[in-house]
Parts: sequence; C-alpha cells; structure tokens
Amino acid sequence: MPVQTKRATRPFRFGVVAPVRSDLPTWRDRVRRIADSGYSTLLMPDVPTWQPSLAPTLATAAAITDLRVGSWVYAAALHQPWATAWEAHSLSILTEGRFDMGIGAGRPGIEVELGLPAVSLADRRARMRETVDSLRAFDGPDLHTPVVMAVSGPKSQALALEVADAATFVLSPDEDRVQATHRIRDFAARRDIELVLHVSVVGDGVAAFMAAPNLDTAALRAADSLIMLPTDPAAAAEEIQRRREEIGFSSFVIGADFADTLAPVVAKLAGQ
Repeated sequence: MPVQTKRATRPFRFGVVAPVRSDLPTWRDRVRRIADSGYSTLLMPDVPTWQPSLAPTLATAAAITDLRVGSWVYAAALHQPWATAWEAHSLSILTEGRFDMGIGAGRPGIEVELGLPAVSLADRRARMRETVDSLRAFDGPDLHTPVVMAVSGPKSQALALEVADAATFVLSPDEDRVQATHRIRDFAARRDIELVLHVSVVGDGVAAFMAAPNLDTAALRAADSLIMLPTDPAAAAEEIQRRREEIGFSSFVIGADFADTLAPVVAKLAGQ
C-alpha cells in the first residue's frame, strides 16, 4: 500500500499556449496582453513544420515581456536527449532562469508522420529520463531548470515522481471526472509534486494545438471532464478552486484564444 504524502497547498498560477498563428506584430501584441493580464507563463507546442521552432519563439517572448516561458511539451519521439537538454539549458541561461522544460513521450505516430523512424514507448521514456539527466548535468549546482513531465500510464508516472518537478496528466476525452480524479489522487499521494492541468476546452471552444478540433464538447460536459472549463469567469474561478481543493491542481494551462475570456479569473486567483 503506497505511503500517503501530506500535500502543500500551492498558490495558483496560469500558463497560456500561444503558437504563432498570425503575423508577428499581432502575435507580439497577444504575448504582451497575456503578460499584462497576470498570466505567469507563455508556452509553445513542439509541432515541427506547423509554426516557427519552439526555442527561438520562446526566446523572443521572453525578450519582450517578463513572463516565464516553457515548452508544452518537447516530444521525446522527435529529439535526441543531449540536444534537447542543451537547448533547454540554453533557454534557462538566456531567460535568466525563466524557462520551464515540459517534456513528454509525444503523440503516437508523430515521428513517422515527419519521416523519422518509429520510436517505441519504452524508448520514448528512456529518452525522457536521459534528457532530464543531461539537463541536470548541464545546469550544474547553480541552476535548476524546472521540469514538467506529461504522464499517462504507471511507467511514465513513476518516472515523473522520480525526476520531475511537476506533472501534467494526458487525459483521454472519454475519461470522466471520477476516473481521472481517482488516478491523479493516487499519483499525488506518493509524492508532493506540483500538479498542472492542461485545459484544452473552454465552453464549446477547442484550443488550437491542445486537442483535436472535432472534440465532442457535449460529451465532455456530460462527463464533467477535467479538460474543460466554463466560459463564465465566476463559474470558472469556482471550478478551479474546487479542483485544487479536491485533487490538488494549482497550475492551469489554457489556449491563447481563451486568455482574454479567463483574464478575470487570473486577476482574482493568481498567487492566491
């Protein structure tokens, strides 16, 4: 039987996934607006060929605001560990410690779609571990780049508990609130690790780069799914507080299209 770990109540923080989907002046204005609204972190997806490369885009965002920046998330299926670790360490240096390395296995088949050899789940997990190990070696004793690990099954959960600073669960659209709550609580009981919730749906809107655009939002609502929030700021704030109290989530990541909608929630809850 796992040892129950007493969990600290962490203050709320909010991140925004903001890929470049417009001309650069419009994107820069959006990044500044996100910073002015009280969000803590600007995040970029790792989807080659769909947008500019993650690292220079994050460096640009960090140069024009005081936001933290992060990868959401490096796909281990696409990268060699040493190179990813070096890039992450470099971003930590260039942002003066404002970079969070998000890393996960990567969407099934993404490497094959890009013409790369298939990478097994076991090899993906091995790359994730080696990436974190290499990052710690690059950082040395005077720098600690925070690592957020995307997890699903027991093996990736165990890896996150061993080497990560925070974890975000890859939640299936057909997983209802009761199922998700049970497995996340079981995970969190083993170590006091920060829990980050990837929210891909707000109201009936689906965030670009965060979920398939054809998600059945009515089914998600019926399941009381954790991957969605209401559009009404008061209802969203109440639900976010409920999720921290009942499950332990303190960090929430949303899509850029919803940043203005949820800005009143961030103004009310960030840092509380």
